[in-house]
Amino acid sequence: MSTLRLTVGQAIVRFMAAQHVERDGVENRFIAGVWGIFGHGNVAGLGQALEELGDACAMPYFRPQNEQAQVHLASAYAKHKNRLQTFACISSIGPGATNMITGAAQASVNRLPVLLFPSDYFANRLPDPVLQQVEHPVEHDVSANDAFRPVSRYFDRISRPEQLLSSLPEAFRVLTDPAETGAVTVALPEDVQAEVYDWPERFFAKRVWHVRRPVPEPAALAEVAELIRTARHPLIVAGGGAIYSGAEAALDAFATTFGIPVSETQAGKGVLPWNHAYNVGPVGANGGLAANRLAKEADLVIAIGSRMGDFVTASKTIFQNEDAAFVGINLNGFDAHKLRAVPLIADAREALLGLTAALADHPGTGQAYRDRIADLKEEWDARVVFHRTPSGETADLAQPEVIGILNDAVGGHATVVCAAGSLPGDLLKLWRPEDSKAYHLEYGYSCMGYEIPAGMGVKLAEPGREVVVAIGDGTYLMLNSEIVTAVAEGIRITIVVFDNHGYQCIKDLAWSCGIPQFGNELRFREAGTGRLTGGYVPVDFAKHAEAMGAIGVTAHTEQEIRDAIAAARTADRLTVIHVHVSPDKRAPGYEAWWDVPPAEVSGSDLVVAARARYEQAVTLQREELV
Repeated sequence: MSTLRLTVGQAIVRFMAAQHVERDGVENRFIAGVWGIFGHGNVAGLGQALEELGDACAMPYFRPQNEQAQVHLASAYAKHKNRLQTFACISSIGPGATNMITGAAQASVNRLPVLLFPSDYFANRLPDPVLQQVEHPVEHDVSANDAFRPVSRYFDRISRPEQLLSSLPEAFRVLTDPAETGAVTVALPEDVQAEVYDWPERFFAKRVWHVRRPVPEPAALAEVAELIRTARHPLIVAGGGAIYSGAEAALDAFATTFGIPVSETQAGKGVLPWNHAYNVGPVGANGGLAANRLAKEADLVIAIGSRMGDFVTASKTIFQNEDAAFVGINLNGFDAHKLRAVPLIADAREALLGLTAALADHPGTGQAYRDRIADLKEEWDARVVFHRTPSGETADLAQPEVIGILNDAVGGHATVVCAAGSLPGDLLKLWRPEDSKAYHLEYGYSCMGYEIPAGMGVKLAEPGREVVVAIGDGTYLMLNSEIVTAVAEGIRITIVVFDNHGYQCIKDLAWSCGIPQFGNELRFREAGTGRLTGGYVPVDFAKHAEAMGAIGVTAHTEQEIRDAIAAARTADRLTVIHVHVSPDKRAPGYEAWWDVPPAEVSGSDLVVAARARYEQAVTLQREELV
């Protein structure tokens, strides 16, 4: 048996370069490159391997400014690629490694594949405690990297080179499995990375991982088809899985043929164009008028590729028909069974094609229901136009107005990227995508700091697409360092900073719980009271962007925003547009609720009143849907 004498680091680079995926006859390499920051834990291991073999293996290396950001970028790239390609991320031991934990959680929550190689303590333990090593007095095999375990879909620590022979194939099995995918973490002790081993040459042979499309079981398909036949007011909830499976055309045909309205989650928005006759908009706590009213009446709810999280179900209050049946179409049995649904464990596209065939003789919903769908959609579209249209007032523009300006300026095919704050709720209601990649929200983990590296990941995944990052000033201040990376790499995106002086959405949430403004706005501390109630702290985000090599623009009016967007689209590098928006004006909620319990005991009349409203709202929760 022929062998190759390589270090562990060199073997990993060679192995990654040989891994491919195939779906529907289309094949591509799975790992597009490596992002990483070097330290004493990895510079002589994986760092040396990438320097020596990167070009020969066509494994490009990218240098970020923060380890958390590189994982966000990798997962955003994977999301835009429908999980068919991703990046590997490497770090040194200690803080570099643990910086990636937040990114790992975000990827696993959203079922997005990322491959992480955090460095670890010395396997031989002779230098213990090595710099940045976390010691445990009675468990010497514990390291800081054990914190990756609960947020990873697969975790391993390599203490001997030959363990990679089984560990790496298993890691890629999880990464390429559409039901199990998420963050995969392989911790690499510093000394092991540099150790040599005689590897079987066939370990590095090209391997193609087939991305499976499970078809529905006939009995389950027949059961779901019968539920659809007897339903008078069915409703589809489309999640991210519908997009990842490429089910757009199948869903279009299914909804149109059978007259079934399609509501959207954050991950599923765009699966049908906003102006599709059966796209009734977002559902749930951040939902719109049409979808939420239909959800309350629905006698059959068909969830397609959705985790059916708390926001989608409005804390289990939005589906009020006590006789409603639920269907879960999902590759993941865990998700398919949620809300006590009839599970149809299958690929979304294959399930829809199977149901369409099984219902070939079904006339679909009645004309009265189709008319109601059309009426509600028309009413909802009018509300969207109202919120998005600038009022012409001279004061700061409202957040929904800026969203409307941006959407109109870049069209329905530019990708908007966002993750946290009040923007996701307003974007879900008001952004009008015309294709399934024109809306990129991370709301499973709603991770502040995701937005800028994610915008870069989308641009790398599809260089020809216009990318607009919509970001609040609060989250911009958390992880803006990757602007430097984007400038260095020539990644041209547009970042629009919605400056409302802090965490205004949480201030709103506090008010709803009876709590006056406390700790959420970006204010000076008052000398007299010692509280954070002074004037707003002024931050010039345009100048800040210029200091990092980007183009910085401050826009105050509708025309200035339009001009800045137009200039950004032809600029030679990243542009940051700083827009002051009203701290108070956002799109309202539409007949939905979210469970945030106010204090049960308080000396404040406002809190007591908020608790009374809460206890009334809780009575609408469907406790049986667990």
